[in-house]
Amino acid sequence: MPMSIRLLPEVLVNQIAAGEVIERPAAVVKELVENALDAGASRIEVTIRDGGKAQISVRDDGRGVTADELALAVQRHATSKLPDDDLVHIRTLGFRGEALPSIGAVARLSIVSRTADADDAWSVAVEGGRVGEIAPAALTHGTLVEVRDLFFATPARLKFLKTARVESGQAQDHLRRLAMASPAVAFHLRDETRDLLKLPACAGPEAQKARLAAVLGRDFGANAVPVLAEREGLRLSGQIGLPTYHRATTASQYLFVNGRAVRDRLLLGALKGGYEDMIPRGRYPVVALFIDVDAEAVDVNVHPAKAEVRFRDAAAVRGLLVAGVRQALDAAGFRASATVGAATLGAFRPGGGGGGSAGAGSLAHLFSPQYRATALPQAVAEQAAAFQAPQPVAGSPLAAPAAGDNVADLAGAGTPPEDFPLGAARAQVHGTYIVAQTGDGVVIVDQHAAHERLVLERMKKALANGGVARQALLLPEVVELEPAAADRLIDRSHELADLGLVIEAFGHGAVVVRETPALLGHTDCAGLVRDLADELASWDSTHGLQNRLDAVAGTMACHGSVRAGRSLNMAEMNALLREMEVTPHSGQCNHGRPTYVELKLADIERLFARR
Repeated sequence: MPMSIRLLPEVLVNQIAAGEVIERPAAVVKELVENALDAGASRIEVTIRDGGKAQISVRDDGRGVTADELALAVQRHATSKLPDDDLVHIRTLGFRGEALPSIGAVARLSIVSRTADADDAWSVAVEGGRVGEIAPAALTHGTLVEVRDLFFATPARLKFLKTARVESGQAQDHLRRLAMASPAVAFHLRDETRDLLKLPACAGPEAQKARLAAVLGRDFGANAVPVLAEREGLRLSGQIGLPTYHRATTASQYLFVNGRAVRDRLLLGALKGGYEDMIPRGRYPVVALFIDVDAEAVDVNVHPAKAEVRFRDAAAVRGLLVAGVRQALDAAGFRASATVGAATLGAFRPGGGGGGSAGAGSLAHLFSPQYRATALPQAVAEQAAAFQAPQPVAGSPLAAPAAGDNVADLAGAGTPPEDFPLGAARAQVHGTYIVAQTGDGVVIVDQHAAHERLVLERMKKALANGGVARQALLLPEVVELEPAAADRLIDRSHELADLGLVIEAFGHGAVVVRETPALLGHTDCAGLVRDLADELASWDSTHGLQNRLDAVAGTMACHGSVRAGRSLNMAEMNALLREMEVTPHSGQCNHGRPTYVELKLADIERLFARR
């Protein structure tokens, strides 16, 4: 029989609401720490047991709560953060008044608090939604919140929790995000046996940079560049990793809006656009970016978890993020991440990957009686063979520098070649790699990957200046394709023409190529056209014109660059190095792979036990 409509009991209502706000221990940590930050805390201490399932304790030195307010604090939709009942000008992390009653509905909650001007501290306890009496307690100042037996009142939720290690990791992640946005606050997270996170307060103009380095690690600090951009009341700041410093997931992309950690599709899409043609497919950059915007220009009241936002002017926000990321990467020039060289050195170490026992990093133990020749890493054998390759002879010239460039200027007349960042070319090995000597080490350059990036940047520059110069084919070339592929090319022929490739329909399932970009020189027209047809197949209506042009330019650049296996003379190799040094993004190819590896002399000497 159908049941009649009725009002649900308050305890059940709170338990239902808790399902939206408190889905795991990490959510409890997040809500309680946000309350502490809103209370003006300068130090926050968090303790968890059994991943937070058994106990969560948060102690802060903030303003505290009076005895009269303490009873209200555990009631639904009671808050001090909306003084004017205004949901537009929200400047605090919390504002819904749901966290504490939601926690109390599914766990055993106790709160002890004391304001600076109070003679005593006061406490309140909530157990499974039942609120106890306000009672005196002992506390010097601030607030102490303890949560025990999470989800004891809703045991079905316990079955969905992971192991203590996983839940502890989630809590750490939430606390790291909050710490990144509040560098002036000290954070301390520990479990039953050890400190999990300990971050002292940071002060001064470099506070944000110091906090990010402390949270994300020394590698990030060494392989990141600063971002600072402003536009129409919007401000973007933070640090972003170099394109060659990336991860397999988006977990290391930290985005903040007015100090609030968010996971927003618009921002993630803009970030992807900023790294377009600079990062390998399926890899993601490491970033920590902060967007400051007027409170009335962003809506944070989208979901109870407060991790989603809506912008009044989404296009302006996206444009700022893309432009800010691009400008920062442009300023980085030819830099590649230091981890590329470290990984290379690791490959040289017996056992691979830089691990192993004492003595790893030195070749001395290769001469021990226990050493077997078969244990020599493949990377070492390949490098040894490379240096036994015959000396290169002069071959076809490298593609000419861009119009207006002076090769002599690029070579730096009067400057010792070793003083250049990428050094002086000494040899070409396997017809693929340029070995250059710097003042304090060795640089190995992938000639095809490097020249591919140089050609792409020339094409993009030419496109921005009015179009890519064309060269007419003496004999137009007919390329046969599948009918659908040919149609795709003809539909985009006007965009291809902007990039210097002029094609026309030639019957059913074929096109004729009449002009090609002059930058490419002599190129394989058929291969280029077929690769472009495949590239067009991946486009959809959401791709903007500029993104499409950049994708096509990348494919063309790959076909127009100097190939692996092509011999270069010393002048050509040095010209390539000099042009890399003055070309933005030349540290990675169009597919995101590094174009060069730098090995410091000190590290090489350690390989041979000289240090």
